[in-house]
Amino acid sequence: MAVFLVLGSVISLQFGAAFASQLFGQIGAPGATALRLGIAALMLAVVVRPKFRQETLVLGMTMAGMNGTFYLALDRIPLGVAVTIEFLGPLGLAAILSRRARDFVWVGLALAGVVVLGVREYTGASLDMIGVVLALLAAVFWACYVLAGRKLATAGLGTGGLAGASLIAAALTLPYGLSTAGTTLFEPKILLLGTLVALLASAIPYTLEIRALKTLQASTFGVVLALEPAAAALAGALLLGQHLSVISLCAIALVIIAGVGAALRKAPAPRETPAQRDADLVLPVPQ
Repeated sequence: MAVFLVLGSVISLQFGAAFASQLFGQIGAPGATALRLGIAALMLAVVVRPKFRQETLVLGMTMAGMNGTFYLALDRIPLGVAVTIEFLGPLGLAAILSRRARDFVWVGLALAGVVVLGVREYTGASLDMIGVVLALLAAVFWACYVLAGRKLATAGLGTGGLAGASLIAAALTLPYGLSTAGTTLFEPKILLLGTLVALLASAIPYTLEIRALKTLQASTFGVVLALEPAAAALAGALLLGQHLSVISLCAIALVIIAGVGAALRKAPAPRETPAQRDADLVLPVPQ
């Protein structure tokens, strides 16, 4: 049951991203980022009392950077490609913290898949390099988000800390979003679609994950999470008409295999080092 909860989280998140990209033509990527984070933060604040500490501030900053750069990338490159590149962040972090050679093999495999994507995209043409760079920045922010999320969790801040971090992320992205979208951001149709995005990309995934992680092992969680690029490619094809080439799909498959391989690595010995403990942290939903 817990596996299906995480799978539902992955699918919900990527379909939320696909709906978000439909806002770009009306309010731009910065506006969509601000709207999604703002509505999601309000939803969380209604459910639980926000908590504000240093860990909350750091997590909020990484959430703002991660979502902002990802949506800017999504405005330039296909959803499946953007998510695949972004997945390098947590995968690379796990390898660096584990310091085990076989984990770097998985990162190398994933990197090979991303290199192939950098040569061809769904039309067979070269990718927009600005979009690729933005996706790589989102990958860095995702890795930082993993570390910041662990700090917040170990500090005992829980969902209240997440609510506080969401409010901070919304406050950081709102000025830029307003400067590009203006009052269009508050039109009823835009707000309705923004609410749908906030539900699919934030409220539902976070809720499903919290329930699943009570019983699900971190390795199993990582395997399901590795399916995220595939879910993104599916959402892009169904909702955005972004039909990827066979070569691109094979490249995404390489990244998925790398993610599954890294998640199934052997558990560390009982006397593990702090670096090894960090390597086994659960990779939370990003965008």
